[in-house]
Amino acid sequence: MSGYARRGVHGQTVEAIAHRVLGGRIGEGDTLDLGALQSELGVSLTVLRESLKVLAAKGMVDARQKRGTFVRPRSDWHFLDADVLRWQFETAEGPAGADHPLLRDLGEVRGIVEPAAVRLAAERRTDADLAALDEAIAAMTSASAVGDEAVDADLAFHRALLAASHNEMLERMEMVIATGLAFRDRLVHASGHRPQDPVPSHSVVLDAVRSRDADAAETAMRALLQQSARDLEEIRRTATG
Repeated sequence: MSGYARRGVHGQTVEAIAHRVLGGRIGEGDTLDLGALQSELGVSLTVLRESLKVLAAKGMVDARQKRGTFVRPRSDWHFLDADVLRWQFETAEGPAGADHPLLRDLGEVRGIVEPAAVRLAAERRTDADLAALDEAIAAMTSASAVGDEAVDADLAFHRALLAASHNEMLERMEMVIATGLAFRDRLVHASGHRPQDPVPSHSVVLDAVRSRDADAAETAMRALLQQSARDLEEIRRTATG
């Protein structure tokens, strides 16, 4: 999912520049001072230029004769790119991240996509889909309440549900949902807030999918998403309290 996370000097340079742009240190329309960036990041001009090509491919920067390399308007950025999504979330770590506008957007997207996907999953799931979902529940059960194991198990469950819809476009939504969900899960776990045991609510969704009960599956998914929203609201109250 993360194409350039901590992959040597090149990957670190891509991420360092991306964080400066997404965090507002380099604004839309600003021309990049390549010499200053090279000195600040301690990289060669070749590494810097190759890194900027990556960001150009993601719609974030461009280059013109006489103007140099500049940040493109936000409307041009490839927001559904997994790296771009992850970098945006990484600029808002800590309790204040619960107010990140992308988390609101993520909640709305999940509310549209996942209840519809789980209805299709209930109608189309295969034995292989159920095995993947069972495996995710087992991982969720054995994982500690906090930490990467719990995050990974949650992501595996939601990926498996999207896959069980057997709709290729819905499956592609995994990139958006998983990136935001990983941030949301880590935010909840790092906040000290103790969320409810996720196994029962996820198991209700799985039981409905297993029974091919589309209405029950949708209802269970909406209940799960409502609990997710309550967890974030609790963190917001704590952070502003």
